[in-house]
Amino acid sequence: MAVTVSLALLFGLVMFILLRARSLSAGAAFTAAGFGFFLATTGAAEPINQLANAVINAISAL
Repeated sequence: MAVTVSLALLFGLVMFILLRARSLSAGAAFTAAGFGFFLATTGAAEPINQLANAVINAISAL
């Protein structure tokens, strides 16, 4: 659970920075957030979480 919160915070921060730098429009940010929200309710959520955990474990093992 802590990894999920951290990744959500990281992606939110990146999206905020891109919005402030005007590299990302508000519509694109809203679309990305909506896509992430709806993706979390599909069957793809578990493999994505497993992949993120595997990458984080591999990075921490370096």
